[in-house]
Amino acid sequence: MNKITRILAVVVTCLAIGYFSGIVTRSAITTWYPTLVKPSFNPPNWVFAPVWSMLYVMMGVAAGLVWDRIESEKEVVKKALVFFAIQLALNALWSYLFFGLHNPMLAGLEIIVLWLMIFETYVQFAKINKIAGYLLLPYLAWVSFAAVLNGSIWWLNR
Repeated sequence: MNKITRILAVVVTCLAIGYFSGIVTRSAITTWYPTLVKPSFNPPNWVFAPVWSMLYVMMGVAAGLVWDRIESEKEVVKKALVFFAIQLALNALWSYLFFGLHNPMLAGLEIIVLWLMIFETYVQFAKINKIAGYLLLPYLAWVSFAAVLNGSIWWLNR
C-alpha cells in the first residue's frame, strides 16, 4: 500500500468510528441533553459535528503518516498504532457513556483515561513523524476542553 492509500484507509476508519459514535449522540441531543444544566462556555450543538469531522481527518492523516513508516521502523510503528487504536476505541466509548448511558460522571472518569492515551499516542507519533505528532495537538486540546465541559456538566447536574 502506498502512503496515500494508507492515509485514506485510516481517515475513512476514523470518520466511520465518528459516524457510529454520532448515532448514539444524535438521539440524546434532542431528548436528554437539552434537559441538562450546562456551563456558560458550552458551545452550540452545531459546533461539534464540524470540529469532530476535522479532528477525525487529522487523526487519520497522522496515523496514515505513521503507518507509512512500518517498513523502516516496524516495532515502534506497531506500538504507536496500538496506542492509536486504543484511544480511538476510548473516543467512541466516551460517546456511549455520556450520551448513551446518560452518565456524565462515568464519562468524566473515562475522558481522563482517553486524554492520557491521546497524549501517549502523540508522544509515540512524534518520535516517528513530527507532522503526525503535530496533527494530534488540536485533538488533545479539544479533548482537554471536552474534559472540562464534561466535568462542569456533571457538577451542575449532580
